[in-house]
Amino acid sequence: MGIILAVLLLAIILGGAGFALHALWIIAGIVLVVWLLGFAVRTAEGGGRWYRW
Repeated sequence: MGIILAVLLLAIILGGAGFALHALWIIAGIVLVVWLLGFAVRTAEGGGRWYRW
């Protein structure tokens, strides 16, 4: 019984980690697109920073 619970717990942890990593890849992709769009906006405006940091 203990082994079954350990395997189930391990599966839940690994499944949750896989979902979290997948979500982080999606967020990283969105940030990359916004960053690249920032270069396009800056180039179209003729210079200057379009963000405040």
